[in-house]
Amino acid sequence: MFQGETAITIDDKGRMTIPTAYRELVSRHCGNRLVVTYDPFESGVLWLFPPKVHEELREQVLKLPGAKEVHRAFKRKLVGSAAEVEIDASARLLLPASQRVAAGIEKRAVLLGMGERFELWSEQAHLAKVRETVEESQLTDELLGLRF
Repeated sequence: MFQGETAITIDDKGRMTIPTAYRELVSRHCGNRLVVTYDPFESGVLWLFPPKVHEELREQVLKLPGAKEVHRAFKRKLVGSAAEVEIDASARLLLPASQRVAAGIEKRAVLLGMGERFELWSEQAHLAKVRETVEESQLTDELLGLRF
């Protein structure tokens, strides 16, 4: 559903504008709402889900036993910190201040369409991540099966 990389500006009130290429999709498939959560795997990034997609993930995460710290961390980042935001008539959404601060997202950010969700990266974290290369020792069987 979502694909591509877009430079984003966050205004002084903490609002970002949904890129033109995604507005119709977000309106039609998300009812002009998104759910903002932390990425449990990376720092410097937030995940933005259509509410239905987040609901399905939330139900899976809540079923994880709470005895393991990693399960509690997933619950905190994907459920406890989730905030549903509405997109206004100017195609802007207000990012929660606590999430922006924790992810280090300031004036400039990068929005990535990642299929069923968006990733919103701080500009610095995104730049560091894209400069990383995949080492041969990191290749999995799934990656080796890709044809490109």
